[in-house]
Amino acid sequence: MLTAAEALRRLADGNRRFVAGESLNPGAAACPADTAAGQRPFAVILGCSDSRVPAEIVFDQGLGDLFVIRIAGNIVAPSQIGSVEFAVTSYGTPLVMVLGHSGCGAVLATVDQLQGPAEARSRNLATIVNFVRPSVRAARAACPDADHDALVARAVRENIRRSVEHLRHGSDIIEDLVSGGQLEIVGAEYSLETGEVELLGDKE
Repeated sequence: MLTAAEALRRLADGNRRFVAGESLNPGAAACPADTAAGQRPFAVILGCSDSRVPAEIVFDQGLGDLFVIRIAGNIVAPSQIGSVEFAVTSYGTPLVMVLGHSGCGAVLATVDQLQGPAEARSRNLATIVNFVRPSVRAARAACPDADHDALVARAVRENIRRSVEHLRHGSDIIEDLVSGGQLEIVGAEYSLETGEVELLGDKE
């Protein structure tokens, strides 16, 4: 099994191929029967549902390589935590990446809601905004003079970092694996403009 560092390097190498237009596209030649008996994903990707950020493509990986969890705003709710717990305990996956992206619609909607009159939303959409709201407020507090676009950009990164922290401390199972050195959780941002994935630190 790969280590977390090796898994991260494999993701970075795949993203470089994607950006350079040199994808190996391993999924195209893969045979579903080869993975029917089981899977051994080397990384868990908790990403946004945005149709422009399919993890297998932007990291140039194939069938069975990634355990992908997608939800608008790459938020961390109980079902996402449970999915991560399942992957890391069932398959020994050493790396979890929270993958956000520039111009995230969930973050944009939350910024607009806080800056203007609240629009009528379904209660289900409101739950996503409620998860993102603390990140927007923290971004605005850190940079109160930021214009709209700068606030969105800062809030996107804050939202990624908060999701990372929520995963690290929202589950005894995950927390024990992290503290025991068996699991690493990182945050990263995908650029819609360039296709590049940038690894984020815990702080600006």
